[in-house]
Amino acid sequence: MTQRILLVNPPVYDFSAYDFWLKPYGLLTVAGFLRGKADLLLFDYLDRMHPAVPKDQKLRCDQWGRGEYYSQKIERPSCFSHIPRYYHRFGLPGKEFESFLSRQNDFDCALIQTGMTYWYPGVRETIEVIKKFCPAAKIVLGGIYTTLCPEHAESLGADLVVEDSNLQELWRLLNLWPELKQLPFWEGYEKLPVGVLKLTDGCPFQCTYCAVHKFYHDFKPRPLQRSLRELEFLVARGAGNISFYDDALLYKAQEILVPFLREVIKRKVRVNFHTPNALHPRYISEPVAKLMLEAGFKTFYLGFESCSEKWHQQTGSKVSPAELDEAVRILLRAGARPEQITAYQMLAHPRSNAQDVETSMHFAHNLGIRVMLAEFSPVPHTPDGQACQQWVDIDEPLWHNKTAFPIVLLGQKEVNRLKDLTRRGNRKCGTK
Repeated sequence: MTQRILLVNPPVYDFSAYDFWLKPYGLLTVAGFLRGKADLLLFDYLDRMHPAVPKDQKLRCDQWGRGEYYSQKIERPSCFSHIPRYYHRFGLPGKEFESFLSRQNDFDCALIQTGMTYWYPGVRETIEVIKKFCPAAKIVLGGIYTTLCPEHAESLGADLVVEDSNLQELWRLLNLWPELKQLPFWEGYEKLPVGVLKLTDGCPFQCTYCAVHKFYHDFKPRPLQRSLRELEFLVARGAGNISFYDDALLYKAQEILVPFLREVIKRKVRVNFHTPNALHPRYISEPVAKLMLEAGFKTFYLGFESCSEKWHQQTGSKVSPAELDEAVRILLRAGARPEQITAYQMLAHPRSNAQDVETSMHFAHNLGIRVMLAEFSPVPHTPDGQACQQWVDIDEPLWHNKTAFPIVLLGQKEVNRLKDLTRRGNRKCGTK
């Protein structure tokens, strides 16, 4: 008898959440390997296009497919009692998942994607509901949270916790042999205006605040033809906006990105590309920038973090102010508009002071581009994350929260001041 496998992307418990081209790509990829070998059914709490989204809350959406989640204000966890921010549950109401399960026959297994470590309350909720309605189903967790906090994840009561990208135990549990050439399970969505794509796995850099090395030991390109098939599959499903999830999209661009873009242009694929995971300014050249714009790139998020040379020396020597300046000039000459370019700025890094943030902010705004503050999250298994032990309990994943930690480190007043400076600078540059 064919196995029935439930795929779930849980709700998010947090101070804030926004659909910044967010899709459970790992879950969909694993499900794709099982296409034709099991009956697959997806329930994505964060699917803003889902017909069950309550009509009592108007969800705004921008021209590139980003937007708000349905949310409900809830009580803050006790450890956040002194954090002056509202806490929410983001995603479809729990009754919708219960109704969904009540209409189905029992599942043999439930695969649950986990995101940020501090989102685990949503994972716990999902497990509890599945155990209530499908008590015989095996429950498997995988993703960021399980890789960075495996012991904590095991305490939630799943049958299997998958760390990094090693799926051998999953295949043994299911007693199924995967077809690794299959594409992600995008057909699980009834409506798919936004899709996700990766041309590579891993990252060649060693930033002290990043844990990519826990997921991928090496930087490897994916086969070009597979990436092109995946893109065409997404477009055929209705995706007009495609977000790259690569951690180093421009690295070895002549070998990886450039051939891909040339094929996109040759095949006349009409789609809007976006880069939320940040582009490395050092690798933006005139030819690459022109190809990106011709192929349909609409947003350029540049990893800048800080203009402090000392800070960069301590954290991985990622990028200098001169490199950001040159990258912006190249993009503008290639035809990008200033409002399409954003510099990510690190906020509340344990080795950075507020003046570094403010100086860096002014530098980016003087280039005529917008700034987005990337609030620091103490990521376990990274040097910078472990250094935060003096301020928070790093063993409690809730304290990895990117809203809470900056307030603990800098204070609410200073965080609000810097965010207000960012907004004013963006308005001055003609951006929001």
